[in-house]
Amino acid sequence: MEGVMGSSGGIGGRTSGNAAPVPDFGLAGRVAVVTGASSGLGARFAAVLQRAGAHVVIAGRRVERLRAVADDIARTSANGATITWMACDITDDGARERLIDRAASVTGAIDVLVNNAGTVAPGDGLSEALDSVRRILETNLLAVYRLCQLAVRHMPAGGSIVNVASINAFRSENRYPLGGYVASKAGVVGLTRELAAQWGKRGVRVNALAPGYFPTEMTGMLADREQVDWIRERTALGRPAEITELDGPLLFLATPASSYLTGQTIVVDGGWSVF
Repeated sequence: MEGVMGSSGGIGGRTSGNAAPVPDFGLAGRVAVVTGASSGLGARFAAVLQRAGAHVVIAGRRVERLRAVADDIARTSANGATITWMACDITDDGARERLIDRAASVTGAIDVLVNNAGTVAPGDGLSEALDSVRRILETNLLAVYRLCQLAVRHMPAGGSIVNVASINAFRSENRYPLGGYVASKAGVVGLTRELAAQWGKRGVRVNALAPGYFPTEMTGMLADREQVDWIRERTALGRPAEITELDGPLLFLATPASSYLTGQTIVVDGGWSVF
């Protein structure tokens, strides 16, 4: 039994006899869309959702890498859930519409949308070109808004949108100037809260993840020893993240395990922001 109150008194999870409720982290038979899935966090998110039982549609611009991600997930999973890839430039509205239509065609509904695709560029407040800021905002914020608009039309009650923000939405730093990027990710946090308020009556939840420094292409795979030392010095846990350490927070937000949580941004930064 999934996400309901049972006769044994369990709320929001599965129960067995007199045992304590078990949160429902399953996605069997549901459909999930993940953008920016050709590498890094997006590829990892796709694998995690598919192994939780979801039929996953992944999107990205690098076709060969996208196909390789889908093939690898299909090869290493035997739960019967599907993985489908689709080339998509999320800054193109026609491509966004085709992606959402493709995902909705799997079962007639979209249950989970993970807005992961993003870009970054140095952003010195004195010299950052507005054209660069516009490109960042188009990818990191406007595309997120539009994909939410398109996907929610296919979401039943219980649907979940997970937007990927950043610790930089909350904390400035003295190592990298990131004006446009910070503006875009702060916008994602605000947009997440606003859409949650608007769509709560539909039964659709909207939350965000704000990762710290994870080993991805965007962070140089944390290959720079000086950068790693800098992270160690500034985090409560005293170490960089592992790519797997967003699995739990993602599943929590995407599944009925967080059925009464909406409008929130979960910061996953190893304690960077506690200081």
